[in-house]
Amino acid sequence: MNTDERLKRWRLVLGGEGGAEGTGAQLSGEEARMDGALEKLYGAGDDGRSRSGRRGAGLGDSAPAVARWLGDIRAYFPSTVVQVMQKDAIERLNLTRLLMEPEMLDAVEPDVHLVGTLLSLNQVLPDRARESARAVVRKVVQDLESRLAQRTRSTVGGALDRSARVRRPRRLADVDWSRTIRANLRNYLPDHGTLVPERMIGYGRRRQGVERDVVLCVDQSGSMAASVVHAGVFAAVLASVRSLRTSLVVFDTAVVDLTDQLHDPVEVLFGTQLGGGTDINRALAYCQGLVTRPGDTILVLISDLFEGGVRADMLRRVAALTAAGVQVIVLLALSDEGAPAHDHENAAALAAMGVPAFACTPDAFPGLMAAAIERRDLKEWSERHRPSA
Repeated sequence: MNTDERLKRWRLVLGGEGGAEGTGAQLSGEEARMDGALEKLYGAGDDGRSRSGRRGAGLGDSAPAVARWLGDIRAYFPSTVVQVMQKDAIERLNLTRLLMEPEMLDAVEPDVHLVGTLLSLNQVLPDRARESARAVVRKVVQDLESRLAQRTRSTVGGALDRSARVRRPRRLADVDWSRTIRANLRNYLPDHGTLVPERMIGYGRRRQGVERDVVLCVDQSGSMAASVVHAGVFAAVLASVRSLRTSLVVFDTAVVDLTDQLHDPVEVLFGTQLGGGTDINRALAYCQGLVTRPGDTILVLISDLFEGGVRADMLRRVAALTAAGVQVIVLLALSDEGAPAHDHENAAALAAMGVPAFACTPDAFPGLMAAAIERRDLKEWSERHRPSA
Protein backbone atom coordinates (compact mmCIF):
# COMPACT_ATOMS: atom_id res chain seq x y z
CA MET A 1 0.00 0.00 0.00
CA ASN A 2 1.51 3.31 -1.06
CA THR A 3 1.42 6.59 0.88
CA ASP A 4 -1.55 7.99 -1.07
CA GLU A 5 -3.67 4.91 -0.33
CA ARG A 6 -2.77 5.03 3.35
CA LEU A 7 -3.76 8.72 3.56
CA LYS A 8 -7.08 8.00 1.87
CA ARG A 9 -7.82 5.27 4.43
CA TRP A 10 -7.03 7.66 7.25
CA ARG A 11 -9.30 10.20 5.59
CA LEU A 12 -12.14 7.64 5.59
CA VAL A 13 -11.51 6.86 9.26
CA LEU A 14 -11.30 10.49 10.41
CA GLY A 15 -13.99 12.00 8.20
CA GLY A 16 -14.12 15.64 7.18
CA GLU A 17 -14.41 17.28 3.80
CA GLY A 18 -11.52 18.20 1.51
CA GLY A 19 -8.90 16.67 3.74
CA ALA A 20 -9.96 18.88 6.63
CA GLU A 21 -8.58 16.36 9.11
CA GLY A 22 -5.02 17.05 7.97
CA THR A 23 -4.48 14.09 5.66
CA GLY A 24 -4.65 16.23 2.52
CA ALA A 25 -6.33 13.29 0.75
CA GLN A 26 -9.12 13.96 -1.72
CA LEU A 27 -11.80 11.36 -2.30
CA SER A 28 -13.78 10.79 -5.46
CA GLY A 29 -15.95 8.15 -7.10
CA GLU A 30 -16.56 5.04 -5.00
CA GLU A 31 -14.31 6.27 -2.18
CA ALA A 32 -16.45 9.39 -1.83
CA ARG A 33 -19.60 7.23 -1.72
CA MET A 34 -18.01 5.02 0.95
CA ASP A 35 -17.25 8.15 2.95
CA GLY A 36 -20.86 9.27 2.60
CA ALA A 37 -22.12 5.93 3.91
CA LEU A 38 -19.76 6.13 6.89
CA GLU A 39 -20.75 9.76 7.53
CA LYS A 40 -24.43 8.91 7.75
CA LEU A 41 -23.78 6.34 10.47
CA TYR A 42 -20.80 7.66 12.39
CA GLY A 43 -21.09 11.36 11.57
CA ALA A 44 -23.44 12.44 14.34
CA GLY A 45 -21.76 12.87 17.71
CA ASP A 46 -23.31 13.42 21.13
CA ASP A 47 -23.59 17.13 20.43
CA GLY A 48 -25.52 16.54 17.20
CA ARG A 49 -22.58 17.49 14.99
CA SER A 50 -20.95 15.25 12.44
CA ARG A 51 -17.25 14.46 12.17
CA SER A 52 -16.96 17.18 9.52
CA GLY A 53 -18.78 19.78 11.62
CA ARG A 54 -21.98 19.63 9.54
CA ARG A 55 -25.33 19.12 11.19
CA GLY A 56 -27.84 16.67 9.80
CA ALA A 57 -25.73 13.53 9.57
CA GLY A 58 -27.77 10.37 9.94
CA LEU A 59 -30.13 8.17 7.98
CA GLY A 60 -33.30 10.10 8.67
CA ASP A 61 -36.63 8.66 9.72
CA SER A 62 -37.34 7.15 6.32
CA ALA A 63 -37.46 3.49 5.34
CA PRO A 64 -36.48 4.16 1.69
CA ALA A 65 -33.46 6.21 2.80
CA VAL A 66 -32.34 3.46 5.18
CA ALA A 67 -32.91 0.78 2.54
CA ARG A 68 -30.72 2.72 0.09
CA TRP A 69 -28.02 3.08 2.74
CA LEU A 70 -28.16 -0.67 3.49
CA GLY A 71 -27.71 -1.35 -0.21
CA ASP A 72 -24.75 1.04 -0.37
CA ILE A 73 -22.83 -0.52 2.50
CA ARG A 74 -23.38 -4.01 1.10
CA ALA A 75 -21.89 -2.81 -2.17
CA TYR A 76 -18.86 -1.06 -0.63
CA PHE A 77 -17.89 -3.25 2.36
CA PRO A 78 -17.40 -7.00 3.07
CA SER A 79 -20.25 -8.82 4.85
CA THR A 80 -18.42 -8.94 8.20
CA VAL A 81 -18.09 -5.13 8.17
CA VAL A 82 -21.70 -4.74 7.00
CA GLN A 83 -22.91 -6.72 10.02
CA VAL A 84 -20.98 -4.46 12.41
CA MET A 85 -22.33 -1.32 10.72
CA GLN A 86 -25.91 -2.63 10.85
CA LYS A 87 -25.55 -3.39 14.57
CA ASP A 88 -24.14 0.11 15.17
CA ALA A 89 -26.94 1.69 13.14
CA ILE A 90 -29.61 -0.06 15.22
CA GLU A 91 -27.97 1.09 18.46
CA ARG A 92 -26.82 4.60 17.48
CA LEU A 93 -29.69 5.71 15.25
CA ASN A 94 -32.61 3.87 16.88
CA LEU A 95 -33.73 1.99 13.77
CA THR A 96 -35.69 -0.70 15.61
CA ARG A 97 -39.02 0.77 14.50
CA LEU A 98 -37.99 0.69 10.86
CA LEU A 99 -37.04 -3.00 11.20
CA MET A 100 -40.76 -3.70 11.42
CA GLU A 101 -41.02 -2.87 7.71
CA PRO A 102 -40.73 -5.97 5.43
CA GLU A 103 -38.81 -4.01 2.77
CA MET A 104 -36.22 -3.14 5.42
CA LEU A 105 -35.83 -6.77 6.47
CA ASP A 106 -35.33 -7.77 2.85
CA ALA A 107 -32.45 -5.27 2.58
CA VAL A 108 -30.42 -6.18 5.67
CA GLU A 109 -27.53 -8.65 5.96
CA PRO A 110 -28.77 -11.42 8.32
CA ASP A 111 -26.58 -12.08 11.37
CA VAL A 112 -26.88 -13.15 15.00
CA HIS A 113 -27.20 -9.59 16.33
CA LEU A 114 -30.03 -8.80 13.94
CA VAL A 115 -31.81 -12.00 14.97
CA GLY A 116 -31.51 -10.93 18.61
CA THR A 117 -33.07 -7.56 17.77
CA LEU A 118 -35.92 -9.18 15.84
CA LEU A 119 -36.62 -11.61 18.68
CA SER A 120 -36.83 -8.71 21.11
CA LEU A 121 -39.42 -7.12 18.77
CA ASN A 122 -41.29 -10.39 18.29
CA GLN A 123 -44.40 -9.38 20.20
CA VAL A 124 -44.81 -6.05 18.38
CA LEU A 125 -43.91 -7.07 14.82
CA PRO A 126 -46.84 -6.37 12.45
CA ASP A 127 -48.18 -9.37 10.54
CA ARG A 128 -46.79 -8.10 7.22
CA ALA A 129 -43.26 -8.05 8.65
CA ARG A 130 -43.46 -11.31 10.56
CA GLU A 131 -42.77 -13.60 7.60
CA SER A 132 -39.81 -11.47 6.52
CA ALA A 133 -38.48 -11.67 10.07
CA ARG A 134 -38.85 -15.45 10.06
CA ALA A 135 -36.96 -15.63 6.78
CA VAL A 136 -34.08 -13.63 8.33
CA VAL A 137 -34.01 -15.87 11.41
CA ARG A 138 -34.20 -19.02 9.26
CA LYS A 139 -31.25 -17.87 7.13
CA VAL A 140 -29.06 -17.29 10.21
CA VAL A 141 -30.11 -20.59 11.79
CA GLN A 142 -29.27 -22.50 8.61
CA ASP A 143 -25.86 -20.82 8.43
CA LEU A 144 -25.12 -21.72 12.05
CA GLU A 145 -26.30 -25.30 11.59
CA SER A 146 -24.16 -25.78 8.49
CA ARG A 147 -21.12 -24.52 10.42
CA LEU A 148 -21.67 -26.26 13.74
CA ALA A 149 -24.11 -29.17 13.52
CA GLN A 150 -21.98 -31.93 11.99
CA ARG A 151 -18.98 -31.19 14.19
CA THR A 152 -21.20 -31.15 17.28
CA ARG A 153 -22.74 -34.53 16.46
CA SER A 154 -19.39 -36.18 15.67
CA THR A 155 -17.62 -34.69 18.71
CA VAL A 156 -20.41 -35.60 21.12
CA GLY A 157 -20.80 -39.03 19.54
CA GLY A 158 -17.10 -39.74 19.95
CA ALA A 159 -17.23 -38.65 23.58
CA LEU A 160 -20.15 -41.00 24.25
CA ASP A 161 -18.15 -43.85 22.73
CA ARG A 162 -15.09 -43.07 24.82
CA SER A 163 -17.11 -42.64 28.02
CA ALA A 164 -18.23 -46.29 27.86
CA ARG A 165 -15.20 -47.99 29.45
CA VAL A 166 -14.53 -51.71 29.04
CA ARG A 167 -12.12 -53.99 30.90
CA ARG A 168 -11.05 -56.13 27.93
CA PRO A 169 -10.58 -53.97 24.84
CA ARG A 170 -10.51 -56.11 21.71
CA ARG A 171 -8.43 -53.78 19.58
CA LEU A 172 -5.24 -51.85 20.29
CA ALA A 173 -6.97 -48.67 19.10
CA ASP A 174 -9.59 -49.14 21.84
CA VAL A 175 -7.06 -49.11 24.72
CA ASP A 176 -7.28 -46.05 26.97
CA TRP A 177 -3.55 -45.87 27.70
CA SER A 178 -3.77 -43.05 30.22
CA ARG A 179 -6.26 -44.88 32.44
CA THR A 180 -4.53 -48.23 31.89
CA ILE A 181 -1.17 -46.85 33.08
CA ARG A 182 -2.73 -45.22 36.16
CA ALA A 183 -4.54 -48.46 37.03
CA ASN A 184 -1.29 -50.48 36.84
CA LEU A 185 1.26 -48.19 38.52
CA ARG A 186 1.74 -50.71 41.33
CA ASN A 187 3.00 -53.16 38.70
CA TYR A 188 5.96 -51.01 37.69
CA LEU A 189 9.26 -52.96 37.53
CA PRO A 190 12.09 -50.48 38.20
CA ASP A 191 14.86 -52.97 37.34
CA HIS A 192 13.40 -53.38 33.86
CA GLY A 193 12.11 -49.82 33.50
CA THR A 194 8.71 -51.08 32.42
CA LEU A 195 5.17 -51.51 33.63
CA VAL A 196 3.17 -54.76 33.47
CA PRO A 197 -0.41 -53.98 32.32
CA GLU A 198 -2.18 -56.58 34.41
CA ARG A 199 -5.48 -54.77 33.96
CA MET A 200 -6.41 -53.18 30.64
CA ILE A 201 -8.99 -50.40 30.37
CA GLY A 202 -10.43 -49.51 26.99
CA TYR A 203 -12.96 -47.37 25.25
CA GLY A 204 -16.26 -49.08 24.75
CA ARG A 205 -18.85 -48.72 22.05
CA ARG A 206 -22.03 -46.84 22.69
CA ARG A 207 -24.96 -48.74 24.09
CA GLN A 208 -28.37 -48.42 22.52
CA GLY A 209 -30.69 -46.00 24.31
CA VAL A 210 -30.20 -42.77 26.22
CA GLU A 211 -26.83 -42.42 27.98
CA ARG A 212 -26.91 -38.80 29.14
CA ASP A 213 -29.58 -36.26 29.99
CA VAL A 214 -28.69 -32.70 28.96
CA VAL A 215 -30.61 -29.69 30.29
CA LEU A 216 -29.85 -26.29 28.75
CA CYS A 217 -31.16 -23.53 31.01
CA VAL A 218 -30.89 -20.21 29.16
CA ASP A 219 -31.19 -16.67 30.51
CA GLN A 220 -33.23 -14.67 27.98
CA SER A 221 -32.62 -11.21 29.44
CA GLY A 222 -31.76 -8.58 26.83
CA SER A 223 -27.99 -8.75 27.33
CA MET A 224 -27.97 -12.46 26.45
CA ALA A 225 -29.42 -12.14 22.93
CA ALA A 226 -26.52 -13.73 21.01
CA SER A 227 -26.26 -16.54 23.58
CA VAL A 228 -29.98 -17.28 23.23
CA VAL A 229 -29.62 -17.65 19.44
CA HIS A 230 -26.63 -20.00 19.67
CA ALA A 231 -28.16 -22.00 22.53
CA GLY A 232 -31.37 -22.53 20.56
CA VAL A 233 -29.44 -23.92 17.60
CA PHE A 234 -27.23 -26.15 19.73
CA ALA A 235 -30.23 -27.47 21.68
CA ALA A 236 -31.87 -28.55 18.42
CA VAL A 237 -28.64 -30.24 17.26
CA LEU A 238 -28.16 -32.08 20.57
CA ALA A 239 -31.79 -33.20 20.48
CA SER A 240 -31.01 -34.99 17.21
CA VAL A 241 -28.40 -37.20 18.96
CA ARG A 242 -30.30 -40.34 19.99
CA SER A 243 -28.05 -41.15 22.94
CA LEU A 244 -28.89 -37.80 24.55
CA ARG A 245 -32.17 -36.69 26.12
CA THR A 246 -32.07 -32.91 25.64
CA SER A 247 -34.28 -30.34 27.34
CA LEU A 248 -34.31 -26.59 26.69
CA VAL A 249 -35.58 -24.18 29.32
CA VAL A 250 -35.53 -20.39 28.88
CA PHE A 251 -36.23 -17.89 31.60
CA ASP A 252 -36.42 -14.29 32.74
CA THR A 253 -38.67 -13.88 35.78
CA ALA A 254 -40.86 -16.61 34.26
CA VAL A 255 -39.79 -20.05 33.04
CA VAL A 256 -40.72 -21.57 29.67
CA ASP A 257 -39.93 -25.15 28.59
CA LEU A 258 -39.30 -25.25 24.82
CA THR A 259 -38.27 -28.90 24.64
CA ASP A 260 -41.26 -29.89 22.51
CA GLN A 261 -40.16 -27.41 19.81
CA LEU A 262 -36.58 -28.64 19.42
CA HIS A 263 -37.41 -30.22 16.06
CA ASP A 264 -37.47 -26.68 14.61
CA PRO A 265 -34.86 -24.19 15.94
CA VAL A 266 -36.67 -21.28 14.25
CA GLU A 267 -39.78 -22.04 16.31
CA VAL A 268 -37.54 -22.36 19.38
CA LEU A 269 -36.15 -18.87 18.87
CA PHE A 270 -39.56 -17.33 18.28
CA GLY A 271 -40.68 -19.02 21.48
CA THR A 272 -38.22 -16.91 23.45
CA GLN A 273 -38.99 -13.46 24.81
CA LEU A 274 -35.83 -11.38 25.07
CA GLY A 275 -35.77 -8.74 27.76
CA GLY A 276 -37.18 -8.52 31.25
CA GLY A 277 -35.72 -9.46 34.61
CA THR A 278 -33.80 -12.52 35.78
CA ASP A 279 -34.76 -15.18 38.33
CA ILE A 280 -32.09 -17.88 38.12
CA ASN A 281 -33.26 -19.62 41.27
CA ARG A 282 -36.75 -20.11 39.86
CA ALA A 283 -35.35 -21.52 36.62
CA LEU A 284 -33.07 -23.93 38.46
CA ALA A 285 -36.00 -25.09 40.58
CA TYR A 286 -37.83 -26.06 37.39
CA CYS A 287 -34.75 -27.79 35.96
CA GLN A 288 -34.31 -29.68 39.22
CA GLY A 289 -37.72 -31.21 38.58
CA LEU A 290 -36.51 -32.51 35.19
CA VAL A 291 -33.65 -34.51 36.72
CA THR A 292 -34.45 -38.21 37.02
CA ARG A 293 -30.90 -39.64 36.72
CA PRO A 294 -28.58 -37.22 38.58
CA GLY A 295 -25.39 -39.17 37.90
CA ASP A 296 -26.02 -39.09 34.15
CA THR A 297 -27.29 -35.51 33.89
CA ILE A 298 -25.43 -32.46 32.58
CA LEU A 299 -27.08 -29.14 33.41
CA VAL A 300 -25.72 -26.15 31.46
CA LEU A 301 -26.82 -22.80 32.86
CA ILE A 302 -26.21 -20.01 30.33
CA SER A 303 -26.43 -16.71 32.21
CA ASP A 304 -24.42 -13.63 33.15
CA LEU A 305 -25.45 -14.45 36.76
CA PHE A 306 -27.01 -11.06 37.51
CA GLU A 307 -29.61 -12.63 39.79
CA GLY A 308 -32.86 -10.76 40.40
CA GLY A 309 -34.25 -13.49 42.64
CA VAL A 310 -32.97 -14.75 45.98
CA ARG A 311 -29.21 -15.23 45.63
CA ALA A 312 -28.80 -17.46 48.69
CA ASP A 313 -31.53 -19.82 47.47
CA MET A 314 -29.95 -19.95 44.03
CA LEU A 315 -26.58 -20.99 45.48
CA ARG A 316 -28.20 -23.56 47.77
CA ARG A 317 -30.05 -25.06 44.82
CA VAL A 318 -26.84 -25.40 42.80
CA ALA A 319 -25.20 -27.07 45.81
CA ALA A 320 -28.10 -29.52 46.09
CA LEU A 321 -27.87 -30.39 42.39
CA THR A 322 -24.14 -31.07 42.54
CA ALA A 323 -24.49 -33.03 45.78
CA ALA A 324 -27.04 -35.26 44.05
CA GLY A 325 -24.49 -36.00 41.30
CA VAL A 326 -25.65 -33.58 38.58
CA GLN A 327 -22.79 -32.09 36.56
CA VAL A 328 -23.53 -28.34 36.62
CA ILE A 329 -21.74 -26.02 34.19
CA VAL A 330 -22.26 -22.25 34.02
CA LEU A 331 -21.58 -20.40 30.76
CA LEU A 332 -21.43 -16.65 31.25
CA ALA A 333 -21.97 -16.29 27.50
CA LEU A 334 -22.26 -18.53 24.44
CA SER A 335 -21.15 -16.11 21.74
CA ASP A 336 -18.25 -14.69 19.76
CA GLU A 337 -18.37 -11.35 21.59
CA GLY A 338 -15.36 -11.92 23.84
CA ALA A 339 -15.19 -11.84 27.62
CA PRO A 340 -18.68 -10.87 28.86
CA ALA A 341 -19.88 -8.60 31.65
CA HIS A 342 -21.13 -10.78 34.51
CA ASP A 343 -21.69 -10.93 38.27
CA HIS A 344 -18.20 -11.71 39.56
CA GLU A 345 -19.38 -12.38 43.11
CA ASN A 346 -21.81 -15.09 42.02
CA ALA A 347 -19.26 -16.59 39.63
CA ALA A 348 -16.70 -16.79 42.45
CA ALA A 349 -19.24 -18.36 44.81
CA LEU A 350 -20.04 -21.05 42.24
CA ALA A 351 -16.35 -21.68 41.56
CA ALA A 352 -15.80 -22.19 45.30
CA MET A 353 -18.47 -24.92 45.14
CA GLY A 354 -16.60 -26.64 42.29
CA VAL A 355 -18.96 -25.39 39.59
CA PRO A 356 -17.01 -23.88 36.67
CA ALA A 357 -18.28 -20.52 35.39
CA PHE A 358 -16.74 -19.20 32.16
CA ALA A 359 -17.58 -17.84 28.72
CA CYS A 360 -17.60 -20.14 25.70
CA THR A 361 -17.55 -19.45 21.97
CA PRO A 362 -19.90 -21.41 19.67
CA ASP A 363 -16.92 -23.10 18.01
CA ALA A 364 -15.69 -24.39 21.38
CA PHE A 365 -19.09 -25.62 22.62
CA PRO A 366 -18.93 -29.11 21.01
CA GLY A 367 -15.59 -29.70 22.74
CA LEU A 368 -17.08 -28.51 26.02
CA MET A 369 -19.93 -31.02 25.78
CA ALA A 370 -17.45 -33.77 24.93
CA ALA A 371 -15.35 -32.89 27.97
CA ALA A 372 -18.46 -32.91 30.18
CA ILE A 373 -19.60 -36.30 28.85
CA GLU A 374 -16.14 -37.76 29.54
CA ARG A 375 -16.12 -36.04 32.96
CA ARG A 376 -12.84 -34.28 32.32
CA ASP A 377 -11.57 -31.36 34.42
CA LEU A 378 -13.61 -28.44 33.06
CA LYS A 379 -11.62 -25.84 34.98
CA GLU A 380 -8.52 -26.79 33.01
CA TRP A 381 -10.58 -26.96 29.80
CA SER A 382 -12.00 -23.46 30.34
CA GLU A 383 -8.53 -21.99 30.86
CA ARG A 384 -7.43 -23.34 27.49
CA HIS A 385 -10.52 -22.04 25.70
CA ARG A 386 -11.07 -18.71 27.45
CA PRO A 387 -12.34 -16.03 24.99
CA SER A 388 -10.19 -12.93 24.63
CA ALA A 389 -11.61 -9.60 25.80
